[in-house]
Amino acid sequence: MGRMSGKVALVTGGAEGIGAAVGRLIVAEGGSVMLCDVQLDKANALAEELGEKAAAFELDVRDLGQWQKAVNATVERFGKLTVLCNIAGISEPGNVVDGSLDTWGRTIDINLNGPFYGCRAALPEMEASGEPGAIVNIGSMIAIRAAAFVAAYSASKAGLLGLTRSIALDCAERGVPIRANMVHPGAIRTPMYDRYKYSGMDEPENIERDFAATHPMNRIGEPEEVARAVVFLASDEASFTTGCDFVVDGGGSIRS
Repeated sequence: MGRMSGKVALVTGGAEGIGAAVGRLIVAEGGSVMLCDVQLDKANALAEELGEKAAAFELDVRDLGQWQKAVNATVERFGKLTVLCNIAGISEPGNVVDGSLDTWGRTIDINLNGPFYGCRAALPEMEASGEPGAIVNIGSMIAIRAAAFVAAYSASKAGLLGLTRSIALDCAERGVPIRANMVHPGAIRTPMYDRYKYSGMDEPENIERDFAATHPMNRIGEPEEVARAVVFLASDEASFTTGCDFVVDGGGSIRS
């Protein structure tokens, strides 16, 4: 029996990167997963690879109506919903003075409003399952230690931390057996990271060096390392853990 046996998860950003790694590990640990993403072809390809315990659904997390359809599709396909993993997100450079208003709005919409809509749509079905459940939100070491060059990203992830803790307290105080926790990655080798590495701002090897140097362990993390933390918090092994910050950043948030 795997750690996710009997669990049904909806994972956003499930087509690639951390979301794909989480989907793979959920299935490997005996669970079922709905891989939600705007990149439906990629999500479908991964679901086909993972077999009958996986399916895919097109979801723009900025749309509450689409969220409700994704939740309904998950329950229809797998019979229930017990785990929500909010992983979809964006990061674009820009400070408060020079960053574009479009970047600010898109970042808040995807990184903060998206998880809020997801929890709003998913929580009633998770409660209706009558089983212990878990919400795992992806933050960032920048939620703990802000960065000057990504104002919108810093604000969105710090806001998501507050939302996660609020949900954790609400469920606990209402006696609902649903936990809410947050995983804070550092720089992880994903398509989002590659967009910075190959942005043309500097030579890729210099950008790799500089990102690695933000972690005392002096390397870039791998999606699977984050996925292991997410699945632990989604599993019953973390049954007395809620409202926590689980940091997977090579020491980046505590560097001197």
